[in-house]
Amino acid sequence: MARSSDTGDAREELRSRRRFIREAAAGTTLAVLGGLYVLSDDVAAQGEEKRPDGRPRLPPGQRVLQALKPMGGQSGSPLRKDFRLSLHGEVEQPLELDFNKLQALGAKQVSLDVHCVTGWSVLGASFTGVPIQALAQLVRPKPSARHVIFEAAHGYTANVPLREALAASSYVAYQLGNEPLPQAHGAPVRAVVPDLYFWKSPKWLTGIRFVSRDEPGYWERRGYNNHADPWREERYA
Repeated sequence: MARSSDTGDAREELRSRRRFIREAAAGTTLAVLGGLYVLSDDVAAQGEEKRPDGRPRLPPGQRVLQALKPMGGQSGSPLRKDFRLSLHGEVEQPLELDFNKLQALGAKQVSLDVHCVTGWSVLGASFTGVPIQALAQLVRPKPSARHVIFEAAHGYTANVPLREALAASSYVAYQLGNEPLPQAHGAPVRAVVPDLYFWKSPKWLTGIRFVSRDEPGYWERRGYNNHADPWREERYA
């Protein structure tokens, strides 16, 4: 059972994030970390585009930034030599990859839209990495696998339905733009699941565990929505 002080801290953090979302929705210019992220006409127009599935490219309640905003978290080692990725759980062939083995699987550079629960989106963020589909093919999930639990530094987890974890747009990324992933964005490796709010894309990734039963992750246990679809504004439980 959580201590009362822990519960109070979690509630206060949740209230703080809700206040940020209301403030972010109030205008098209956001003051962030002492600087201004301003919507240009071109970027705003992108938000009016449609996705192939017919949904608007920019989900409701979101405002466009031109660069990813660091969102904190307890950092793991940023060194590629320290990186290990465990692929395990309900799979036929568990596997552990170091950075060189991950990179040897073949890099793809992709343009992805990402959406933070606090109200900002970046359209067309450039990531380089390996599709999670390709990793799944190596370990062969069992028919019993229904969900993926992303594991990250210091015990952080995020739960994602298998179908969304294995979508063509879901990646294990180690490069942002044309540079190695910065430490503030999860170096050396993070998950990117762009069709869910960005807390479902853990930084400082250490494992991908395939499970038969859903296991709410760090933020889900603290009042955030278990699924996190931005187009349904699934922010909170």
